[in-house]
Amino acid sequence: MFSTVAPAKAGAAGRTRRSRFATNPAAPAFAGATILALLLATPALADGLIDNVNGITLDEQGRVQRFTGLVIGDDGKVKALLDRRDKRPKELDWREDGRGQTLIPGLIDAHGHVLGLGFQATSLDLSGTKSLAEAQAAIKAWADANPSGSWIVGRGWNQEAWGLGRFPTAADIDAVVPDRPVWLERVDGHAGWANSAALRAAGVTAKSVSPAGGRIEKTAAGAPGGVFVDAAMQLVQKAVPQPLPRERDAALVKAQDILLSSGVTATADMGTSPQDWAAIRRLGDAGGLRIRIFSYADSLDTLTTIAGNGPTRWLYGDRLRMGGVKLYADGALGSRGAWLKAPYADAPKETGLGFLTDDQLQNQMSRAAMDKFQVAIHAIGDRANSQALDAIDELSQTYKGDLRWRIEHAQIVDPVDIPRLARAGTIASMQPVHQTSDWRMAEARLGPNRLVGAYAWRSVLDGGGRLAFGSDYPVENPNPFVGWAVAISRVDAQGQPPGGWYPQQAVTREQALKAFTIDAAYASFAETKVGRLAPGMQADFLLLANDPLLASPGELRAMRPNETWVGGKRMFKR
Repeated sequence: MFSTVAPAKAGAAGRTRRSRFATNPAAPAFAGATILALLLATPALADGLIDNVNGITLDEQGRVQRFTGLVIGDDGKVKALLDRRDKRPKELDWREDGRGQTLIPGLIDAHGHVLGLGFQATSLDLSGTKSLAEAQAAIKAWADANPSGSWIVGRGWNQEAWGLGRFPTAADIDAVVPDRPVWLERVDGHAGWANSAALRAAGVTAKSVSPAGGRIEKTAAGAPGGVFVDAAMQLVQKAVPQPLPRERDAALVKAQDILLSSGVTATADMGTSPQDWAAIRRLGDAGGLRIRIFSYADSLDTLTTIAGNGPTRWLYGDRLRMGGVKLYADGALGSRGAWLKAPYADAPKETGLGFLTDDQLQNQMSRAAMDKFQVAIHAIGDRANSQALDAIDELSQTYKGDLRWRIEHAQIVDPVDIPRLARAGTIASMQPVHQTSDWRMAEARLGPNRLVGAYAWRSVLDGGGRLAFGSDYPVENPNPFVGWAVAISRVDAQGQPPGGWYPQQAVTREQALKAFTIDAAYASFAETKVGRLAPGMQADFLLLANDPLLASPGELRAMRPNETWVGGKRMFKR
């Protein structure tokens, strides 16, 4: 459940104070009457104390600090951390007993897709299917349960998880839904799967040509097979009806619920569209934005249209800012769109897809950097990572400010390139959960000789680089405790592979916590606001039943917050 009510509190003079968590009856409606109940009141000014906790935070150097009480000011920021021996303030407007629970800073996802998470939860989701037959059954069941829609859309399929040995085809969907267009994005978002009705609606034929940075999978006869990789996805997507504003609003609220219940208090939104930004602003204007969103535009055009000539100011009490742009150097490993220096081991004629020439990439990065916008470059293959680092090295000679170049994913990096991350202060924005999802596929795609720099978190740190951890939701589970467990163990929920996959690349519990807090905040220029608990910082924190620094990987993976607080307000209670 989502709690908006705290115990009634009495001030120093014994006066009863209005609960700062009470629902505001005058709050504007948003995305239907059910959303109104979630909107939080404008808080009454009040200092409070959460006492009797096993408090854990990190200092600026990443060293563990422990405390037993947290004083929160009337502005929603931390006023003090109290040790067991410290006297408690006498003048308080509210006090809560933490009952010995562990209190840690709110966790930050450095790379997610907020609206994508909400849409996955409200549309056809194939991420749990283990075979093509299961996927077909799910598609048919959705079609039967939703007969009125003109198109069936969804995501989450993964031919690798199905053990299919090939891409699915249009005929595979036609067998269960022949009469309505169906468009389903792959789990990584870098390929789409269409049925014949969708191909007809989009006007895709045997004469259609793969665009630059994309690939149409063809049948033996040369006809479109039904799968479109990266830039080729637009050939079908252009015909798919866009979500209505109310559907975006509902997806955003759903995504908030999922993130808060998982312990995520702030997230980078990688690829914010104008329509996404409008939905977030609508929710913020209505008083319902309960997480912090660090927005990276989906294109330079979006960036300059929304933000103008520099990053926006922080909005809604430090809950929203557009500060940069996401660029793409390549695709994904699962669809063989990741750009490699040498051919794929399981497809010797393919090296993946480079989306931009060196000049094009540098030009786009330069356009952003001129106005102090941050650049986040999607790069998965070793060739794409090398291209991104080359561009950063070149532009760092011209742009000397604190631009904090980011490489998103950095999954397969040539070991000779890893030390280059530290040279220009480049942030490696990586997602531990990708390793446990991908390791079997990575071995097949790359062969044994190119895995030394794969998902190499420890090597990044040892080379002087900075890690920012996330999940890439909805591609992966947004729960940061799952990512934390993977980061320290390199094994999945079933304990595979035994001993961990390249276990020398694991990091410590404290290093992983830093990557999910301080460094994830730093990666979005938010380190003075969130990421740790200290006087003047936002009071974003979680209450847990157990101490994550003492938990086994399995125990850590199973953790969920009992409560999630943002800006000194309780936003979720289990």
